[in-house]
Amino acid sequence: MRPVTEQDIRTSFVNCSKGEAKRLDLPHDLVDLPWEDLDFLGWRDPGAPGRAYLIAERDGPLVGIALRVTSGATRRFTSRSMCSLCLTTHTGGGVALMTARRTGEAGRQGDSVGRYLCVDLACSLYTRGKREAAGSGVVDESLTVAEKVARTRANLHSFVDKVLE
Repeated sequence: MRPVTEQDIRTSFVNCSKGEAKRLDLPHDLVDLPWEDLDFLGWRDPGAPGRAYLIAERDGPLVGIALRVTSGATRRFTSRSMCSLCLTTHTGGGVALMTARRTGEAGRQGDSVGRYLCVDLACSLYTRGKREAAGSGVVDESLTVAEKVARTRANLHSFVDKVLE
């Protein structure tokens, strides 16, 4: 992903108001992020634990998506869940259901799209082996890193497209 600025982020949102985009908390380490290793920028709002944000490049322009994080029941440590973007398995609460209001008339009618995502939204780093999920163990996959990145991007684009439908 190319490095983005605060202005890029705030003007990219497609499923929230301009006022909401103006007020949201941005990541504090924006300039220090490993942009070359990111397929998208994702973060949780430290001031509002039930909110998260995802910024992706889709056919050129940036698409910002505001997410709601479902709190759900706490899982036992031994349970495992898988992220629908990067297919990383996590134990306990490492994956959460995140929903995005759809754009356009569908969104105004209350339609949303949900996916189980890594709670830290670090899918790009898990895909590239730069971060390891706690308690995930070793998953034996024969895919190369490039193939895993392509799969993560395809899953990401599918999610973004569903929000934009």
